[in-house]
Amino acid sequence: MTRAARHLSARVNEFCRCKLMEAALADGGMTWTEERIALLTKLWSEGLSASKIAAKLGGDVSRNAVISKAHRLGIPHGAAKVPSEPKPPKPPRPLNPPAAAEPPMPQAPAPAPLTVDRPPASQPAGTTPAQAVVVPRSAGVTIMELREAMCRFPLGDPTTPEFRFCGTQASTGLPYCAHHAQIAYTPLAERKRLRA
Repeated sequence: MTRAARHLSARVNEFCRCKLMEAALADGGMTWTEERIALLTKLWSEGLSASKIAAKLGGDVSRNAVISKAHRLGIPHGAAKVPSEPKPPKPPRPLNPPAAAEPPMPQAPAPAPLTVDRPPASQPAGTTPAQAVVVPRSAGVTIMELREAMCRFPLGDPTTPEFRFCGTQASTGLPYCAHHAQIAYTPLAERKRLRA
C-alpha cells in the first residue's frame, strides 16, 4: 500500500468514526440544554435523588448521567433528609435470664452400671496391650528425615521449628509404633469413656 493510499484510508476511518459518534448522540437524544442544566442545578441543590431528577428531566436521562453532570458542574448536593433524632439506646440485657415458665421435668435416676463378662476390644494389628508397650525414647525426626518404616506420630506444635515425628520403628502395616498406635487407635468404648 502506498503512502497516499494509507493517508486516504486513515482519513476515511476518522470521518466514519466522527459520523458514528454524531449518529449515536443524535439517536440518544440526550443533550444538556440550558433549561435542563438549570433544572438539574435547582433540583440537585434541593437534595432530590438522582433517580427523581432523571425522571423529571425526561425518560432519555439516566440516573448516572445526572450524577456525572452534577459532579462535572461542581454543584453541591443539598441535604436529602432532615437528620432524624438518634434512636434511644436499647435497654441493657439482664445478666441472669428469667426463670423458665415450666418447672423442670424430674429426671429418672441414672441406671446402674452393667458389668459384662466380655473380653476387651481387640487391638489393631501389630499392637499389644498397654502394659506390654514400652514407651519409645526418640528425639524425633523431621519430615525430611522420615522414612517408610518409621513412626509418623506427630510430636509438638506443627507451627514451630521444633516440630518432629516419632521416628521409631513402625508396626507392620501401620504408620505408627506400638505405643502411638494405642493412642491413635483407641477403641470406641474407650474414647467415649475418656470424653465423659
